Amino acid sequence: MTPATDEPIHQDRLWRDGAWTARIIKNDDDDGWAVAMYLAGESEPALVGPWTMGRDKKNPKPLDTNAFNTLVKTAKEVIRRSEQQRHAELNKNVTITVNGNRMRVSLAIVPDEEGATATLTAVDEFDETLGCVPVPPHFKLNVDSAQAWVASGYTKPV
Repeated sequence: MTPATDEPIHQDRLWRDGAWTARIIKNDDDDGWAVAMYLAGESEPALVGPWTMGRDKKNPKPLDTNAFNTLVKTAKEVIRRSEQQRHAELNKNVTITVNGNRMRVSLAIVPDEEGATATLTAVDEFDETLGCVPVPPHFKLNVDSAQAWVASGYTKPV
């Protein structure tokens, strides 16, 4: 292992192994405890959830290998679902039929702090590009807007 910060830590309230760190924290909303899961290099936790009280009903139950592994698995799933949702928000497509020909019209949005961009693309059933134009990122893609775009000869929508 490289620097000491990468060394595993196995404490009752702090557990780090590999790219993940679990930290037991006081739940500010009540008398209980919470666990926060951090991925290395991230300042915000990937997952925060309630944590079990110990036998004394005051202190948190200590972390252990099984709990840590379960938390890692859950945090990875949360990240995966978030990425899938973000992908779905940024990439939409509809299938339409024009003059008996099926085609897929897709909208791909590229987020950017200085201004997102978007591209509208039509492909035929053989994935040959029929048309491609830049559009505003707020463009609403649906069957009607796709058909209108194709009918316009793939000119940039207004």
